[in-house]
Amino acid sequence: MSSRRKGSAKSAEASPSATQDGATIPAVLSATVLSPGAAANAPLLADPDDEVDAEAEGARLVVEIPGTNTNDRLDAVLASLVPDLSRSRLKALVKDGQVRLAGRPVTDPSRHVVAGDVYTIDLPEPEPADPQPEDIPLDVLYEDDQLIVIDKPAGLVVHPGAGNWTGTLVNALLHHCGDSLSGIGGVRRPGIVHRLDKDTSGVMVVAKTDTAHKGLAAQFADHGRTGDLERAYMALVWGSPEPFRGQIDAPIGRSATDRTRMSVRRDGKEAITHYEVVERYPEGSGRDALASLVECRLETGRTHQIRVHMAEIGHPLLGDPVYGRGFLTKANLLPEEAGAQVRAFPRQALHAFLIAFAHPVTGDILRFESPIPQDMRELIGGLDGC
Repeated sequence: MSSRRKGSAKSAEASPSATQDGATIPAVLSATVLSPGAAANAPLLADPDDEVDAEAEGARLVVEIPGTNTNDRLDAVLASLVPDLSRSRLKALVKDGQVRLAGRPVTDPSRHVVAGDVYTIDLPEPEPADPQPEDIPLDVLYEDDQLIVIDKPAGLVVHPGAGNWTGTLVNALLHHCGDSLSGIGGVRRPGIVHRLDKDTSGVMVVAKTDTAHKGLAAQFADHGRTGDLERAYMALVWGSPEPFRGQIDAPIGRSATDRTRMSVRRDGKEAITHYEVVERYPEGSGRDALASLVECRLETGRTHQIRVHMAEIGHPLLGDPVYGRGFLTKANLLPEEAGAQVRAFPRQALHAFLIAFAHPVTGDILRFESPIPQDMRELIGGLDGC
């Protein structure tokens, strides 16, 4: 297994960076994820990305019907209030007796609801599907007995889930670390403190002990507002953001029309991204640049935050299949070779190049950087030659 290590227990820093990711549901009163054998409603440590995983089996959701939905169908109302679950899934749960009103099962999905009614939704716990160790190469930047820092390549899913039960970072970590990963994240997410999208590359830290997990999770929950956590990304975006340095403060929630997307919406959760243009392409171009390399720093940690925010200000990421689809025709404005390169780029051009945090046991500040990966460097070369 290939690995590389950088830094020391007191301070760790990789090679310098090259110039180089549901509407808020006020009606959901609680969402408690239960681990096998745990006491009813005993919450696990909250995900540091602050996203309630309503798809996690073994969860109990408590939902109050708002006044605007009186006389609407039960399954339709629940689908609007719990966007992580599809209407068909909720309808099946109703028919299976997993939805209750005043402690009694409600089995008619077409039942008309009344404002103020409180429903509980129980997601049955499945047979545990323990991830298995797999000999997948890891690029290790640092490791001690408490934590491990890795440089995740694009295309690697962080933890097992629907459609990706094997071949994930968790499978690789189980092979590399054995039984030394923290158990707080549960059987499918051992040691996972934060996430990167499958097609986002870059630096991640993973906890090997429960003590480290709790300490790191607290730092990620604070997002560096009062502590030592730093997270920074490099993104290739269409055009050139103006001003060249700024802050995007726009709440993010799940799209009302497409449950797989996030969007800026008034009832979303607070989301703040700081950005700065690093380079414009072609080199020397100004506001009329075809594309720009932008450094983004997170003050919050919403799902797809950078991708949503950059698209919101009119500068979506190159290669983004979800939030940048409307800009695909811009590739036709590029010289033939560069245009073909952009159209063929297989992922959003986003790389987590920096992470810094206080070691959860020693208190030492650890800092790690990862250079822009080869695929993004080649894309930059094509844009710069336009």
